[in-house]
Amino acid sequence: MTVHPNQELSERKTRILHAIIQNYLETGEPVGSRTISKYTDLNLSSATIRNEMADLEELGYILQPHTSAGRIPSDKGYRLYVDMLMEEKEQELTQMQERMLEKADRMEQLLKQAAKALAANTNYATMVSTPLNSANKLKFIQLSMVDEGHVIAVIVLGGNVIKNKIIEIEEPLSNENLLKLNMLLNTSLNGMAIEEINLGLIARLKEQAGIHGEMVGMVLDAVADAIQLEEEMQIYTSGATNIFKYPELSDKQSAQEIISAFEEKQQLTELVTQTLSQEENTGIQVYIGEEAPVQTMKDCSVVTATYELGDGMKGTIGIIGPKRMDYEHVLKSMRRLQQELDQMFHRKE
Repeated sequence: MTVHPNQELSERKTRILHAIIQNYLETGEPVGSRTISKYTDLNLSSATIRNEMADLEELGYILQPHTSAGRIPSDKGYRLYVDMLMEEKEQELTQMQERMLEKADRMEQLLKQAAKALAANTNYATMVSTPLNSANKLKFIQLSMVDEGHVIAVIVLGGNVIKNKIIEIEEPLSNENLLKLNMLLNTSLNGMAIEEINLGLIARLKEQAGIHGEMVGMVLDAVADAIQLEEEMQIYTSGATNIFKYPELSDKQSAQEIISAFEEKQQLTELVTQTLSQEENTGIQVYIGEEAPVQTMKDCSVVTATYELGDGMKGTIGIIGPKRMDYEHVLKSMRRLQQELDQMFHRKE
């Protein structure tokens, strides 16, 4: 933990207090100066530590139980520790959200450019979807008070997708209770896939949360909601009017239907969902005529590929053209873009 000394304590005293509390939390035993001197990053003699501990005791941050040489944290010491912990978590969260927003903007530009370049390169209609979280893994949950009647649950999923959910509460929670709930949720749920969060686990967490069981239930509902990401998928398209270049499509009603599908996006969403649901098909798929997953494209050939960001994040690239498309050129272009997206996103981690 980064040490943020308060006005009353020097950085050295704050670091020693932090070491005492951490050691006491781990062992439950009063902590002596010799134990603290073994903390390699402190690099202080036992005599210096004894003097600092005497000052911390005088200031009311630690206590000496009975006649043992060791000290334990006082309520005032715990309060400082919890405040520092909460401040650090808030800072981490703010930084993470800023990074994610920046990343989302960059991704949007990149995917738009990818669709445009692919359309120009092939002379067909193209689409690229933003990645979806197919692994549905939880990375982190942070609960924070918004005001007396509301808590915000910030849920970070695999691929660093961030979701916020405001939860209404009947009475305010203390920082200590918030900290306990954060620890309970994170130690129990970190790294779990949504399908692993079963009724037995939910019941156990509610029981452990005691009087806050109902709120834990609401947080888990928020987690389930957060993972329903399909409706938030964006699809970037380009070159839909290229369809008119091919007489066998432009003479038919199908050209208009394809243009509509590109404008409304609903059928493209179905195409993406079907492509991603075939988990074993991470390569390139070619659908000819009636094989096309989307009815309006039955007079066309549809080529799809999946690109991966790691952490279970996958997106789809699609090319729609006539059945007499230049398959060799399309497959080469698709493979090149698939590799470029994989590499670009891994470089930007």
